[in-house]
Amino acid sequence: MTPSNPSEKPRALRPPSLRAPLDLLFLLCCAILTADVLGPEIFGHGKTKDYALWYWAGQQVLHGGPLYPSDLRQQFEFIYPPLPAILLAIPSWFGKVPLYLVLSLLNGVAWWYTGILSNAMTGSDRKPGPWLEALPAFATVTFVFDMFDLGQPNLVLLAMMLYGFWCLQHRRPWFAGFMFALATAIKVFPVAVLPYLVWRRQWAAVLSMIAFIGILLYVVPAPIRGFERNAAELNTWYQGMVASSSEKGFGQRDEQNWSWVNQSLIAVTHRLVRPINYNLEDPSKPPRTMNVIDVDYSTANRIVLLISVLLGLGFVAVMPSARKRTARSDAEELGILFCLMTVASPLARQYYFMWLFLPFTVLMHRAAFDARPRVRLGTWLALAATGILMLLSLPWFPNVIQAWGNNLVATAILAVTLGWHIRHPPDAASSDAAAGLKAKAA
Repeated sequence: MTPSNPSEKPRALRPPSLRAPLDLLFLLCCAILTADVLGPEIFGHGKTKDYALWYWAGQQVLHGGPLYPSDLRQQFEFIYPPLPAILLAIPSWFGKVPLYLVLSLLNGVAWWYTGILSNAMTGSDRKPGPWLEALPAFATVTFVFDMFDLGQPNLVLLAMMLYGFWCLQHRRPWFAGFMFALATAIKVFPVAVLPYLVWRRQWAAVLSMIAFIGILLYVVPAPIRGFERNAAELNTWYQGMVASSSEKGFGQRDEQNWSWVNQSLIAVTHRLVRPINYNLEDPSKPPRTMNVIDVDYSTANRIVLLISVLLGLGFVAVMPSARKRTARSDAEELGILFCLMTVASPLARQYYFMWLFLPFTVLMHRAAFDARPRVRLGTWLALAATGILMLLSLPWFPNVIQAWGNNLVATAILAVTLGWHIRHPPDAASSDAAAGLKAKAA
């Protein structure tokens, strides 16, 4: 990352202000979303979705029970590594309501700092007004609702990753590596950041991330679960979640993996090249397929691999060399990285696309501040096309639209637009970069 002045104190990490109307609106939204979580538990028949599972996992740790079945042929209830269950055990000891409150507060804090960090990392030379600063949050509010309603950790993981890159920019690579490792130890797909760190030669962050992944997965749970038991559970989780892959599915959720709910690159590609029933998740619906060619499972995997390699090479091709990097190009580069990490996850349900918050923010800054009128218009049009595609995921539209990958296509539009901006910086940005390089050379 383009380093900042190490003596510069980061000023972006501000708390909400009770004097700012939009900050008050944010707090009101968090209160409403938290009430949606706690209300059914306090006044109704109990909060559903994943909240009951988190309480169960915490209780299993507190009472020394198993997290995974001994028979890998049985379905896992808890599909995460042991570390998240240990983290859940602490608030679970106080009961369901305190646990759900803690999870809601974490989502609220993560939502706030996701917005703050994203706006601070756009590489813009102008401070956004309050409405522009809030616009990415409005654009992704449906994903945030899913985070609170389902109890999923993707928003918290996003905040961790953003803070990791913030630390990397402010010359704290070891702590950045820890943040990347913590996100990976909770839900594995953030490990996709590792090849990027290697390519950009962020060796301290790479070593830190690898070391802390080992510590968080093997050392931290050991005093609570026992070293041998934790190692055995970790192996069971790995065999059931990571090493299990077949034509029927992968990762303990066969009915979800190939169905319309999954818009990952892997799932959409398989649906396009194999006769897969995209209504697998709901057996009451008639089988439907959408493949344009018909190949076997191995060939489909080779097609996925080829597409992935081409995407990786395309990313490398648009990345500027070290001597041409600017704060602006770094922001656009990170935006593409977050796009790729989102769709590279084997399972990318609707709420996974919360990770497009940073790409949205960077492009909104370009659309507002770029010196070229045509570029501003084109960027707004790309954002509008992305928003329209994502709106097609609302319940009013048929599921076949998601089966064809409307969010995946929207992500591609964001990534291509960011790539265009990297390759076509405004003259002012190029002049600033050149001036900076001359100053360093002097």
